[in-house]
Amino acid sequence: MSNVDSASDARTANNGVRHQYRVLSDEEKAAMVALKDLGAAFLEKIDALGQSREYSIAKTKIEEAVMWAVKGLTA
Repeated sequence: MSNVDSASDARTANNGVRHQYRVLSDEEKAAMVALKDLGAAFLEKIDALGQSREYSIAKTKIEEAVMWAVKGLTA
């Protein structure tokens, strides 16, 4: 399957769970990209610190926070 940009209106093409999406405004798309970029930067910072159970937990929580923030934005 090909990849679909998360800010694209075609983002429903690779999601089997949510069957209907509303069209996002350009501002909402920009906010979603910004949230994901912040999460990615935080994950990279933690990766640079090394490996530990605590870092793994922190990374999982960051991923979860980004997921919930995007879900709140796109709901």
